[in-house]
Amino acid sequence: MSNTAAATRSAEIRLAARPVGEPGPEVFELVRTDVPRPGEGQLLVRNTLMSVDPYMRGRMNDVPSYIPPFELGAVLEGSALGVVVESRDASVPVGATVTHFSGWREYAVVDAAYATIADTALAPEEAYLSVLGTTGLTAYAALTRVAPVREGDVVFVSAAAGAVGSVAGQIARKLGASRVIGSAGGPEKTRRLVEDFGYDAAIDYREGDLEGQLAAAAPEGVDVYLDNVGGDHLRAAIGAMRDGGRIAMVGAISSYNATEPVPGPDNLFQAVAKEITLRGLLVNSYLPLFPEWIGRAAGWLADGSLRSEETVVDGIEQAPAAFLGMMRGANTGKMLVRIGE
Repeated sequence: MSNTAAATRSAEIRLAARPVGEPGPEVFELVRTDVPRPGEGQLLVRNTLMSVDPYMRGRMNDVPSYIPPFELGAVLEGSALGVVVESRDASVPVGATVTHFSGWREYAVVDAAYATIADTALAPEEAYLSVLGTTGLTAYAALTRVAPVREGDVVFVSAAAGAVGSVAGQIARKLGASRVIGSAGGPEKTRRLVEDFGYDAAIDYREGDLEGQLAAAAPEGVDVYLDNVGGDHLRAAIGAMRDGGRIAMVGAISSYNATEPVPGPDNLFQAVAKEITLRGLLVNSYLPLFPEWIGRAAGWLADGSLRSEETVVDGIEQAPAAFLGMMRGANTGKMLVRIGE
């Protein structure tokens, strides 16, 4: 146990205002504050990496949801990784690398019960906030439990160059999909879908005619769709689904900045006619799958058959810009912020 006597000074990002529509830098505030010493059963963690994720946009609104909204004027939170510098729990020693949910700050006091030790000899620390974290688990749960891939299936994934999508294409291939199609924005991302992330075909949604592009990529239809976007992508997928198709509804980033209710797909009755299953996914419901996922993913990472990609921005003060960039699609793979070494 460390013998640190004084409170630790830490920079943190707070929610300064609730955004209307697309947020800007003005909704964030960088504050320096004292972090108290940990109490019994707690840890003081010096964060080195933190995650920014699309779901955080919904938490900026003061509306009921599956997770409480961020408090105005309070520090934000999210997945992070760091080094224990003081421990009041014998099960987690000083010097251990842990993941936890107190991101958006340099130092965090964390209950040891809610910290998980990360084995950085098994995989790089970035992987624990991406492919070995809830990102990878989301893709795995979507394609094995929510909309399970069967041998020979045609699989379509939207936001396929993003955090979940870049993993999902590779998982679909390993689960026996005969063809994997991804949608992304721009020629560089679509090139990488095919060259790096296991996709057979890539659609550039910025070129328009999403339905026509999907029909050309999957002329015999789609069996499984992993939806990260909603809107026009969900409509196109419903139109392309085969009878008995399965849709995992993971996110709807196209509507997160909307200021009015967003209309649903106007072809939803096709889901009835084709007996399609549309099922939502909240990753917290699938946390018991973590050991199964990590057991498989760690082996795939080790043999090189699973690729993990991260876009890393340096500095806690750049966390708001990283979040805003992620919401506009500036990242390939998982968007992370490196807070310190």
